[in-house]
Amino acid sequence: MTDGQDAFAYAFIDSQREDRTGYPEAVYCLGKTLDQAEAVIIRMREQGLPVLGTKAAAALGERICRRFPDGAYDPVARLLTVGKFREAEDRKGLVTVVAAGTSDLPIAREAALSAEFLGSRVELIADVGVAGIHRLFNRLQDIRQARAVIAVAGMEGALAGVIAGLVRAPVIAAPTSVGYGASFGGLAALLGMLTACAPGVSVVNIDNGFGAAYQANLINQAASRV
Repeated sequence: MTDGQDAFAYAFIDSQREDRTGYPEAVYCLGKTLDQAEAVIIRMREQGLPVLGTKAAAALGERICRRFPDGAYDPVARLLTVGKFREAEDRKGLVTVVAAGTSDLPIAREAALSAEFLGSRVELIADVGVAGIHRLFNRLQDIRQARAVIAVAGMEGALAGVIAGLVRAPVIAAPTSVGYGASFGGLAALLGMLTACAPGVSVVNIDNGFGAAYQANLINQAASRV
């Protein structure tokens, strides 16, 4: 066991991650039993650490919110928070999360709420995918205000490349598993985003709204210090 790690049967709490990286450890809840995830969160709160839990089941959200008055659970994003890392008045800059379709909202909301938790001001723009591209153009001036843009899309994932060709800000592409059979659970969107011809696009893994938020927040916070 190294310094800053609190060990128990099945987990190590990395209590010094904020000292090293500027941000606390997040809890990936999928794959953990309810008891395991709850125990990790309780131990983190005992150490005064703020909690951001991703891919959290509703049953876990209910347990944690019942135990902690400052707990909050978003059933669409499946995101669980306890405590705050940044107060609302301390959030900086602007990260804009753009969702191609309503079906992409779970990942878009995960990204938006995670970015807020980490300290960014956030705007979420939904249902502006390329199938009705006029809807995207109607919001283009709003999107251009952002220091970083998260483009969330399934199907063929074209949204990220389109946005990158229209704005100055870096675009973080978040592919989702939304789509019919040949989308292969988001693989088609992932490959489409990776092969986008517009420069300025970085890509996170399928359904990784938190990862997109973390990257966008780093960009936004760096711009705030300039």
